[in-house]
Amino acid sequence: MSEQTSTPAAARIAGSTAAEIADSVRELIDRGHLSPGDPLPPVRALAERLGVNRNTAVAAYRRLARSGAVVSQGRAGTRVSRPAPPAQEGYAAAGSLRDVGTGNPSPALIPDLAPALQSAAGRPVLYGEAVIDPGFEAWARSWMAPDVPVEADALRLTLTSGAVDAVERLLSQALMRDDAIALEDPCFLASIQTVRLGGYRAVPVPVDAEGMTVEGLRAALDQGVRAVVCTPRAQNPTGASRSAARAAALREVLAEHPYVLVIEDDYYSMLSRHPFHTIIGPEHRRWALVRSVSKFAGPDLCLAVAATDPRTAERLALRLGSGTTWVSHLLQRIGHAVLRDPAALALIERAGAHYAARNADFAGRLARHGIVVPPGDGLSLWVPVPVPARQVADRLMRRGWLARTGDEFQLDPESGPSHHLRLTVHDLPEDDAEQLAADVAAAAAEAG
Repeated sequence: MSEQTSTPAAARIAGSTAAEIADSVRELIDRGHLSPGDPLPPVRALAERLGVNRNTAVAAYRRLARSGAVVSQGRAGTRVSRPAPPAQEGYAAAGSLRDVGTGNPSPALIPDLAPALQSAAGRPVLYGEAVIDPGFEAWARSWMAPDVPVEADALRLTLTSGAVDAVERLLSQALMRDDAIALEDPCFLASIQTVRLGGYRAVPVPVDAEGMTVEGLRAALDQGVRAVVCTPRAQNPTGASRSAARAAALREVLAEHPYVLVIEDDYYSMLSRHPFHTIIGPEHRRWALVRSVSKFAGPDLCLAVAATDPRTAERLALRLGSGTTWVSHLLQRIGHAVLRDPAALALIERAGAHYAARNADFAGRLARHGIVVPPGDGLSLWVPVPVPARQVADRLMRRGWLARTGDEFQLDPESGPSHHLRLTVHDLPEDDAEQLAADVAAAAAEAG
């Protein structure tokens, strides 16, 4: 692509730093001077016109790509992104295909809310009252206190409408647009969207079998990240859970950055087969541990608990006014009733064992077909394939399966095609599970 093929508006791009150039492009897009599909100047041409180093122009385009404002098309150049619905968890428009990419829990293993609904009614809650129901607060305190670096009486709790809401509020009270955030790569879909919508700059940190890597976190901190969002167990999509040794090593790295906000999203807490290991040290000043009830009590029970340091709790409280943006006391009472019911707790324990067993079983089936998969933890399996995952997914569609590729979970759009599928298999009957394993192997062989 030559500079003449870019639009006249692209000639108005200005700036001397990557941030200034990226902001200039965003402003042209916001004002309608650049439209979806419009080409941007080649990196070399833009750098020459602005009198900046070529790497500065590359960094500006990379920022824009990570925010979703532009898309890189290799030799075809860089263009303004066309609006597209963001990838979401849950069922896809599969038609006649069997959807094995949902990431959903099993409805049969979610506690029945009917008894809790009957006990939730009580006196009306009025404006100005405490935002946390006393009964639920006592239970939540006992749930969170053993795993945070403060004494129980110093623990501060905030309720939000789910874990995604908690992370969004935590970031918005601490960061400004274009601040850098360390995110796991590959990353949970909702975290990717939260960062993009907030205008933050994602710094990818690789994930291995023990979770976020030490060198990756150190490199992100060296780049000046102001927040770290991580998953201690059942990392979505990889299923990785942090080991005690890895947690200790990450705490040591973070000890030199006590004012970086660390958010641990322990979304799979009650279902996990692995112990919780925190990376928040006793001297760390800004932190939050977030636990949601959605995976074991049902996604419709939009309720999460954030345990934080006092300063973060004070800032969160400014955005959770009594009677306006609080979490419904009815939801709190329903959640409390479920989570203190022995039968419901037994079902949650059985659910965690079921997901782990079904994932291990399917990993064994794949191994017999020559595909080695660490079972991991969580509702899905992260399946490596020897060729780009999209090629395998296309061939699985011809066999009647709708799979999810790892491309949707990647932070860096220039990192190349993913070689992983994320498969949700815990609800497949034995015969279907065996057929899917055989079809994944056959599809990978065909694509190769």
